[in-house]
Amino acid sequence: MPTIRFCAVILLLAAAAAPSLADDWPARPVRIIVPVVAGGSTDVTARLLGEYLSRSLGQQFVVENRTGAAGMAGIEAVGKSAPDGYTVLVTTDRVASGPHVFKLSTDPSKDLAPVVQVSRQPVVLAVHPSLGVATLAEFLALARKQPGMSYATSGIGVHQHIVGEWFQKLADIKLTVVPYRGGSQATNDLLAGHVKIGSIGSSPLIPHYNAGTIRLLAQSTAARSPGLPDVPTYQEGGITGLVLDQWIGVFVPTGTPPLIVGRLNAEINKALGEAVIREGLLQQAQEPVGGTAEEAARLFRDDYAKYGRLVKELNIQPY
Repeated sequence: MPTIRFCAVILLLAAAAAPSLADDWPARPVRIIVPVVAGGSTDVTARLLGEYLSRSLGQQFVVENRTGAAGMAGIEAVGKSAPDGYTVLVTTDRVASGPHVFKLSTDPSKDLAPVVQVSRQPVVLAVHPSLGVATLAEFLALARKQPGMSYATSGIGVHQHIVGEWFQKLADIKLTVVPYRGGSQATNDLLAGHVKIGSIGSSPLIPHYNAGTIRLLAQSTAARSPGLPDVPTYQEGGITGLVLDQWIGVFVPTGTPPLIVGRLNAEINKALGEAVIREGLLQQAQEPVGGTAEEAARLFRDDYAKYGRLVKELNIQPY
């Protein structure tokens, strides 16, 4: 009996200690894993958040670009990390689409816990001016005359690729995907004219669109993005049903203490209320969102199911 009582006391002490460990978070630097190369919208957003969190929480939040496997390598790395609050994932909704295309050693739907939705933005149909089209109707006419034209995305199986394939199916045209390791690399080749069409997140394209060096013909959101009021939606262009938001979210390994998840959620919501951060996102045509961890989890579940359906319907395969 004394042994049983002693063990019970130890368990009670351990349970009492757990909240205090979470209360002390962060006691050392925190890694923010970004699963794509530097320079794109996800990376820029992670660095804006990292700078804010470093100031507000008094510890360094260090961005680490962990690339590979169309962004899945970084996502897997976080899924395998200790659930102690010291590894955070900032990613697009590739976390919901990629698992339906690639064989992973982790299951993001089980191994990652959503913290907050940071923002949403459209996927845009972008073209180099030398392609000679200025509207979606002109693009469709050219695509039907020249089937198989190449288009850039930030990777196979990501939202941008899915939008590109979905567009082809609904419009009854044929394009050839050219996958890159991130939006910034795809944008660079698009600017140089090495590839003249892109299905890319809007953020890295905004300055080039404003400068007239890139044309944007359509955007994938249900309504026009506040950052791109002059660009029609796919639906306005006659591509009925093509609606998809590209979002950026924050995740931690499943099992991370709720106190840490709650504090991280609260701090990021505060960050999204800061004028400098909101303006930084809006300049990239990203609409700040925020909200609860439960709302982020619902979005993740819904899109996980939606992408699973689209990957099957569009027969998207890893290259």
